[in-house]
Amino acid sequence: MNKKLRIVFMGTPEFAVATLRAIADAGWPIVGVVTAPDKPAGRGLQLRPSPVKVFAASKGMRILQPEKLRNPEFLDALAALKADLQVVVAFRMLPEIVWIMPPAGSINLHASLLPAYRGAAPINHAVMNGETETGLTTFFLQHEVDTGDLLDQVRVPIGADETAGELHDRMMEVGAALVLRSLDKIESGQLEGTAQDLRGDFPRAPKIFREDCRIDWNKPSLAVHNFVRGLSPHPTAWTMWNEHTFKIFRSRIPGDDLPAELSEIRETRSLSSPGNDQAGEAVIPGTCKMVQDRLFFATAGSWIELLEVQWEGKKRMTAAEFLRGFRG
Repeated sequence: MNKKLRIVFMGTPEFAVATLRAIADAGWPIVGVVTAPDKPAGRGLQLRPSPVKVFAASKGMRILQPEKLRNPEFLDALAALKADLQVVVAFRMLPEIVWIMPPAGSINLHASLLPAYRGAAPINHAVMNGETETGLTTFFLQHEVDTGDLLDQVRVPIGADETAGELHDRMMEVGAALVLRSLDKIESGQLEGTAQDLRGDFPRAPKIFREDCRIDWNKPSLAVHNFVRGLSPHPTAWTMWNEHTFKIFRSRIPGDDLPAELSEIRETRSLSSPGNDQAGEAVIPGTCKMVQDRLFFATAGSWIELLEVQWEGKKRMTAAEFLRGFRG
């Protein structure tokens, strides 16, 4: 197919780079790239370009980095590109004056099967909720966030122990292929999507803040495990231990390999449950047990093993490495 649609691409993080690369490799004419301004980062707080800018610059693409999307100078520069379509991946919420500008409108790639998991962190929340399947959706932008008419979707399985970061890396490649398929549809004249049915009680995916990442050890082991992997590697689940922040990147639910000294503990109970009529020791959720080179924390009624951790001020390491230093 002779690809004629003039495209402006909008995106910032690494997730968006895969789609931008795929569009370029497929021969679509990219007349401009819009990304976030350079931001200070690192110990020296030197300005660092976004991953999308780095890739676009390497290909000699025209780059726009507006501080404000309603700035008249930016709007004039965007209009001068004369795009037929805008493709948006992991970017800011666009004002209407921007997303209605191209004749064919603007499409967005969202990392969920809309209308489920609308919001800023769909991959994290899907894993945190223990979903076994998620997906990606392309849709036309409209007024309310993530509610536009659907263009195309693809399903993606989630592994039982897969982290959000691992799923992210798989999904960005699947998403790039989905966008290419959607562009072919639009090029062939399919300019109308299918309206989303928003009447159901669908799970949401709001932005995640630091305090949202604190582990509640009073929950069952499976819930804690899903919570840990859903926040790994960023923004990272954490707990307080010996008055220090202790980050947890990877965990597992022990089976028959649970150490005998832990399996003999009959139950774990919360601080709000003082009574214990069962024989055997009871332990409060959040209690830590170190068995040889393995690290366990008590949850509601069971145990969870920590595999990769980070003590405050230290680097990320395996639990065995941490314990060798901790005991030393």
